[in-house]
Amino acid sequence: MAKKKLFGVALIGYGGAFNMGRLHGQAAEATGVFKVAAVCDVDAAREAVALEDFPASKFYTDVKKCLADPAVDACILILPHNLHGPVALQCLKAGKHVILEKPMCITVAEADKMIAEAKKQSVMLSVFHNRRWDGDFVTIREVIKKGLIGDVFKVEAFFGGYSHPGTWWRASKEISGGAMYDWGAHFSDWVLHFIEAPMESITGFVHKLVWNDVTNEDHVEAIVKFKNGAVASLETSNIAMATKPRWRILGTKGAIVDGWGGEFELMREVDGIKMTAKVKYKDSDWHAYYRDVASHLAKGTPLEVTAEDGRRVIALLETACKSAAAGKTLPAPVD
Repeated sequence: MAKKKLFGVALIGYGGAFNMGRLHGQAAEATGVFKVAAVCDVDAAREAVALEDFPASKFYTDVKKCLADPAVDACILILPHNLHGPVALQCLKAGKHVILEKPMCITVAEADKMIAEAKKQSVMLSVFHNRRWDGDFVTIREVIKKGLIGDVFKVEAFFGGYSHPGTWWRASKEISGGAMYDWGAHFSDWVLHFIEAPMESITGFVHKLVWNDVTNEDHVEAIVKFKNGAVASLETSNIAMATKPRWRILGTKGAIVDGWGGEFELMREVDGIKMTAKVKYKDSDWHAYYRDVASHLAKGTPLEVTAEDGRRVIALLETACKSAAAGKTLPAPVD
């Protein structure tokens, strides 16, 4: 039997925030298909940490030099949102497979350039939507797919409270793209799998009323109409003194209400009797993302999170921001 090929990975961006560089590297190596061959960060002080985490890797402060390393087959980008597009293009043009932290980028134009370059170079491009394996999402989606609440026609999503925005990219619109791109990146991907019809139009609303020491908005909303008539609303706020459930999902035969509590309420009517059941979340499995990517590269199996999936999320987020700025509903970009 031929020896299984190991794909050399470069972790590009090894800042200290959440130790995400380490987590990505460890998750990739756990598949047995990847090895961390290089770490790249503009902060030379991160070298000691990176080499302690991955002693067999090389450290670079220049992306060009990192991409010239013949041991690097794939790049994992853990960078501020505004750098995703340009750095990913650099990696793709060098013939490397690319995995991007979410959100994929800030604009659909950037996403289209990356997708075109990946096809040109015949390399993989994917987005780290690992929360697609969150136990709550997996369970809710299973209930919907089994038809237990009928056809979904309304989804309401909420995240937030009343508190100062976070630091760094969570505070800067220039870096992050705006508050819409924070939890909106998660909720958009989830919603687009609860309602699988194409998007038709998007209406965005933003408020900047309280936290004037940062440039990200205080409160953002997106209302999405789908071509099957279903409607989704996504709301993220730092000025919501009164909160709401994370999910309120209405179907023609029932509903789901969820509030992060380890279980959600499933409401149905059976033989004229209305009933409510508590459904426990399944276990989360974030490492499944890298197992899927490893299987795709090593065995050619279909990729679960495609570049086109990442583009749909950006189409929703960017169009919501454009709609808010224009003060009118806009058509959704073509998939």
